[in-house]
Amino acid sequence: MTTTQLTPVQHAILAYALEHTEGKIDWFPANIKGGARKKVLEGLVNRALITPSGADWLVSAQGYDVMGRSRPAPAPLPADPKLEAAVAQAEAEWAKDKASDPALTKPRTRANSKQASIIEMLKRPEGATIAQIVQLTGWQAHTVRGTFAGAFKKKLGLTILSDKAKGEERVYRIA
Repeated sequence: MTTTQLTPVQHAILAYALEHTEGKIDWFPANIKGGARKKVLEGLVNRALITPSGADWLVSAQGYDVMGRSRPAPAPLPADPKLEAAVAQAEAEWAKDKASDPALTKPRTRANSKQASIIEMLKRPEGATIAQIVQLTGWQAHTVRGTFAGAFKKKLGLTILSDKAKGEERVYRIA
């Protein structure tokens, strides 16, 4: 973890803003004027310790952290019943559309992808072995097994069965 080193002037300005003006930068030591004031502000901005707010400068979240102070809680927004009703209606319509359209609820597979080719192999009555899929895709065996567990089972919700006859390779199929 790196600590941000502040000059004594930067520290004094941030400390004053946090103690007296709720984070607003409006005080500078008497000896900091003109170009020096601009340089101090640039240094604080470059380190993301202050942020502009209209014509003013405010201590940023990083500025609070550097000074070891807890950040103030944001002021709650006033409730807008019309906005809340519109959001609720939009969410209800979206949920209804999602439930009625299977394309929105289930991930899709492109027709000409390696994934689609593997699925077609697994749908065959004879199924497919890892070696056959490796030959088709050029993937390594662990990648094929990972695809079974991740993309096929978890994301697409496919049920993959495997059988192994004595002395033969394991054969995988989609149920």
